[in-house]
Amino acid sequence: MTVLTFVNYYLPGSRGGGPIRSIANLVRHLGGEVEFRIVTTDRDFGDQRSYSDVVPGKWHRVGNADVLYMADKAMRLWHVRKLLSRTPCDVVYLNSFFHPRYSIQVLVLRYFGMVPDRPVVLAPRGELTAGALALKKWKKRLFLHLAGFIGLYDEVVWQASSIQEEREIRSIFGPRSTIVRAPVLVVPDLISPDATLSILTRALKAKGELRVAFLSRITRKKNLDGALRTLSLGMRGDVQFNIYGGVDDPKYWRECQQLMRSLPENIRVRYFGPIEHSDVASTLAKNDVFFLPTHGENFGHVVVEAMLAGCMVLISNRTPWHDLEEKGVGWTLPLEEPGSFADVLQEAIDMAPEEFARRSQRAVVYGMTVSRDPETLRRNRELFKVAQRRSTFNEGGRE
Repeated sequence: MTVLTFVNYYLPGSRGGGPIRSIANLVRHLGGEVEFRIVTTDRDFGDQRSYSDVVPGKWHRVGNADVLYMADKAMRLWHVRKLLSRTPCDVVYLNSFFHPRYSIQVLVLRYFGMVPDRPVVLAPRGELTAGALALKKWKKRLFLHLAGFIGLYDEVVWQASSIQEEREIRSIFGPRSTIVRAPVLVVPDLISPDATLSILTRALKAKGELRVAFLSRITRKKNLDGALRTLSLGMRGDVQFNIYGGVDDPKYWRECQQLMRSLPENIRVRYFGPIEHSDVASTLAKNDVFFLPTHGENFGHVVVEAMLAGCMVLISNRTPWHDLEEKGVGWTLPLEEPGSFADVLQEAIDMAPEEFARRSQRAVVYGMTVSRDPETLRRNRELFKVAQRRSTFNEGGRE
């Protein structure tokens, strides 16, 4: 089976968020049995120049996939029409709901019959969560209304990474939508030896102190401002708040900087900018708690990476991770109750080193368990088979 995949950022990029890891891990697991042909932009998030070692518009072999790196001007409607018409494939795989170039225009070409009619798998990647839809909501509501009215998403096979995302898709596109629940794959063995050493030798947390990490692109959806407001709620103890990630929204970043200036003296903030994915594990291992009060995630690769690095995880209830407290590896709290986040951070500040070390070890074990679940691999394999079967049924007149 050949799967033509559209994703706006891919390897060697590292700053474009979770979809890079999602596709890279999928290719690593299934590349021996599925031929992935990936169409992506020719630069990393935030860069003004193409990758130095790629030729835009040419196919490159990257791991188990063929990758076509495209300049923005080459991703216009007629170029994409030519690409879809000339690239043989069995399934088209879209890794965004709202992206105009790497998702919507592909579906528009399909709707008007301007490209070969191939089955489409669409992964919304958290864009249909309530929190994500609340951002630029009128524009998104109008698009959803028009898309539903004309049937732009009819016959699409949806990838839901969790029960929660499956419910979100059905609530918008109806109970008869074809949805395959295929959780995101993780590859824990990619952690470098240096990162492993950092994790094994991580410094113990001292009672009365806490090192907190926020690692994500800086956008409203990730809710850095919410994290800063939590830290302003009068916690006792010595807190180091470390921020890692590229600035996606400069206006929003200025708002966050203003909040930083109003924090009490016992809360120290440092901004490190974006980091390479190869440095994520060793960076997180220098912290005690990973704090992400996000407005919505369909998975959250960095949540698993934080656990594998021995961090306890503090996140909002707008993600699939609802069992962290039960497992003793962190906390999932209502976004509407900022005081509860402050209470948990105070609990972590006051926690004795021995208790924190036990929880840190449990986090690593749980992260490994999640990463190596064979059922996740089976469901991802089934995702493309379902799309291919639907195509066969339609051609045979049985649907």
